[in-house]
Amino acid sequence: MHVQVSPLGIIIAVVFFFSIGGILWWMLHPPPQIKPEVAKARRSVEALKRILVPTSGMPYSERGIELACRLGAEHQAEIVLTYVIEIPRTLPLNAPMPEAEEKANQILNRGKEIVELHHLPPVLLVERAREAGEGIIRAAKDNQVDVIVLGMRTDLRGAQSLWGRTSDILIRKAPCEVILDKLPESS
Repeated sequence: MHVQVSPLGIIIAVVFFFSIGGILWWMLHPPPQIKPEVAKARRSVEALKRILVPTSGMPYSERGIELACRLGAEHQAEIVLTYVIEIPRTLPLNAPMPEAEEKANQILNRGKEIVELHHLPPVLLVERAREAGEGIIRAAKDNQVDVIVLGMRTDLRGAQSLWGRTSDILIRKAPCEVILDKLPESS
C-alpha cells in the first residue's frame, strides 16, 4: 500500500508541532514573582483616575500641571484644575469679583492648554473660599479626586517657611494623597 504525502499535510503537522511546543514552553516558564509590596504600590499608582491641581498661573504651579499630566498619562486620568479666589472675611463668599473671576478663567485656560497637549480630559473649577487651602480641600472632596499635585514656589526669603499656609492645610486635612513639587532654587 502506497500512501501519498501531501505538502499541505506536512505544513499543518509542522505548524501544529511548533504551536504545541510553544504553548508548553510558555507554561513551563512563568514570569518572575512580584513581591506583594511592589504589586500594592503599582496598583495604587494605577488607581489615579482623577488628579486635582491647584493653579495660580505661576511657573511652579504650571509645572505641577505638567507633573500631574505625566502621572495620569498612562491611565488617561482626568485632570481637575482648580483656581481658588480668596474672599476677604469682610465680604460674603458670593460677592461679585469680576476682575478676580476673569483672572481665574485666564489662568485655568492656560492650564487647560497644558492638559490638552497630553490628550487628557481637563476639568476647570473656580472655587471661592476664605483661604486657598480650604477651597482646594472642598474641591478635592466634591470631585472625589485620588491625588492632589501642588507645585510650590522656590523664592523663599529668610525666615519664610517652606510649608506655607496652603500646603500646611493640605497636608493635614486632604482627603487623599498629596504630592508636593518644589523646584530646586537654581531652576
